[in-house]
Amino acid sequence: MHFTYEPQGICARRIDFDIEEGVVKNLCYTGGCDGNHKGLSAIVDGMTPDEVIKRLSGITCGPRDTSCPDQLAEAMKEMLDSLS
Repeated sequence: MHFTYEPQGICARRIDFDIEEGVVKNLCYTGGCDGNHKGLSAIVDGMTPDEVIKRLSGITCGPRDTSCPDQLAEAMKEMLDSLS
């Protein structure tokens, strides 16, 4: 199942990912720091959404109160809420 999320407070404009057999696949950010996003994609590939939320929630970026990892956790929360 494919999901798209519009993050707030970060450089990236969009986060796309799939959930296949209960795990994250094909994570892709639009805009922002390409290398960091490729790294995040490699790290979370195969993780459950709950594990992504547990590991990435609350991470900040410089003076911001959020970050690309934190916004990914928010995307996972929104996705889980939409399925319940």
